[in-house]
Amino acid sequence: MASFRNHILVPIDFSEQSLIALGQSYNLARLTKADITLINIIEDSFHLPFFQKKEDKTLEKKISKELEKLAHETTEKVGVRVFTMISHGKVYEEIQKAAKKLKCSFIIMGTNGSVGLKKFIGSNALRVIRESPCPVITIKGKKHRPGCKNIVVPLDLSKETKEKVHNAMEFAQLFGSVIHLVTVLNTDDEFIVNKLKRQMQQVFNHIQGESVPCTMEFLHGDDVAEEVISYSKKIKADLVMIMTQDESTWSDLMFISNSAQDIINGTEIPVISIKPKEKKDLTLSAFEY
Repeated sequence: MASFRNHILVPIDFSEQSLIALGQSYNLARLTKADITLINIIEDSFHLPFFQKKEDKTLEKKISKELEKLAHETTEKVGVRVFTMISHGKVYEEIQKAAKKLKCSFIIMGTNGSVGLKKFIGSNALRVIRESPCPVITIKGKKHRPGCKNIVVPLDLSKETKEKVHNAMEFAQLFGSVIHLVTVLNTDDEFIVNKLKRQMQQVFNHIQGESVPCTMEFLHGDDVAEEVISYSKKIKADLVMIMTQDESTWSDLMFISNSAQDIINGTEIPVISIKPKEKKDLTLSAFEY
């Protein structure tokens, strides 16, 4: 598991959802032998023009005390090292800066989808996912099973599919998971359908050849996100793995496709969003499609 570095960043605003996200970081930290850093961002827009420096320091001191308490409790409970950070600025920018500085392997953050309840959700979460230097796991919903038994991996015809499969296999080997490959057939074009079916079979054979448990399923429907979410609920998935680049674009700019956003916002199952590497860095060549 050399590709995993040893730091996990967890944004904390002391809301219930951010604390649930922290709880979901425990197993991953243990299995990857990672440290956890809790980060709280004091947004510049929070301060009023007449806000005094003394009051500013008092607020930061209070937050620091609460973070240290939470870090100590987490270390005692989980047995991993936990550090704290306080930053000032825009939430998504400060999270990205911290992730780069710490060379994080993952960001794990709570979100309620597109409903803006507190700091680390809504547009902030989407911008973190889009621009993060490492995979981002978004935690929506209140109840999650311990561990990661079932991983859903939607497949398409993009070259980034290779990288997604590689990451899924690493997770499956780490957690002892079953990978569930799904392809949504939303076209009658025989050429595209046959190509998708060939790819699915090749990926399935590759994963099984590495002794990783795997299933494959073809779904039919016009709404890709809806079909993936429905299937994920049906098999009681613990994680859905997506890429943050729209496969239909020729641009080098990274952004989140509509289907990916709909999956993140539409399911309470944790979603891991992975930013594709530069094309020249894609090295998984055990199968071609």
